[in-house]
Amino acid sequence: MIKFGHIEYLFLLGLIPVLVLFIFLFRKWQRKTSLKFTTENLQNNLYLRKSDVREKWKYTLQILAVLFLILGLSNPQIGTNLKEVKRDGIEMVIALDLSNSMLCEDIKPNRLLRSKQAISELIDNLEGDRIGLVVFAGKAYTQLPITSDYSAAKMFLNTINTKTIETQGTNLSEAIRQSVKSFDFENKYNKSIIIITDGEDHEKGALIEAKLAAEKGVFMHTLSVGDTNGGPIPLTKSKGYKKDRAGNIIVTKPNFSFLDTLSIYGNGRHINANDSEFGLQQLFKEIREIEKKEISTMKFTDYSDRFQSFLFVSLFLFLLELSILNIKNNPIKKWIKR
Repeated sequence: MIKFGHIEYLFLLGLIPVLVLFIFLFRKWQRKTSLKFTTENLQNNLYLRKSDVREKWKYTLQILAVLFLILGLSNPQIGTNLKEVKRDGIEMVIALDLSNSMLCEDIKPNRLLRSKQAISELIDNLEGDRIGLVVFAGKAYTQLPITSDYSAAKMFLNTINTKTIETQGTNLSEAIRQSVKSFDFENKYNKSIIIITDGEDHEKGALIEAKLAAEKGVFMHTLSVGDTNGGPIPLTKSKGYKKDRAGNIIVTKPNFSFLDTLSIYGNGRHINANDSEFGLQQLFKEIREIEKKEISTMKFTDYSDRFQSFLFVSLFLFLLELSILNIKNNPIKKWIKR
């Protein structure tokens, strides 16, 4: 079993494609610029000595060195001992609304970012519980299956935004249905769904799905996001706000009444999030009141660090890259022949 001591550094892997693109553009710019300051004959003579193969190898080694450096910084750890761990807890699924109305800034910095902050704080306060993550807009998807790996939960949480789901809307019925699918009802653990949304449901059937979930023993809480007065929806691709066909700015308001009714059908409670506490303390209280049962999982313990190997390989690749000259008459090669 492998885990990462500093999993947040893995986001730096996104720099690798950027580095590859930069090298490609740099080589193109370098060749074009050199023609401005030399004659074509001199340019041809220079390139006769230059080895394109070695130059490509140098850039490849640089990219690989950066790759291993990032992996080393993330500190891969290998579990050496597998044992059964028993903890008291519940299974919960957090369903997060990713519709464009969640970009409204009536709660700072906006509804979605504040919701993600709240979920992150919730994860930090869990002890022994297992957690899953469902995202929804016009459709619903399981972003993270139920797990006891809180680091993985926070990593997946950081990656989501309103572009994660192309189909817009607020399909609460599908969100509830997808959340229920995440549970294994053959085990005896109590289960809870926490829906974080502004409640602007554009689909029918949410109340029916909430009732069906409650009949299966699932406690469903709703956390409404947004100010009573609401606010405009910022456009993602340009400045300004979303407008209707008549050219009027659309104002999105949270549907407190509907979410309150939805939580009643789901045998749970509706909590109104605000800009100060965001309803977290009330939410923690509701979770603690759910009877917790012993959860038994197989878990690796006694992890050993492996960052040293990756950093060593990275250093070796950097030194190897420096030792290679991008000209055909490589002095190193001549020295070897001697």
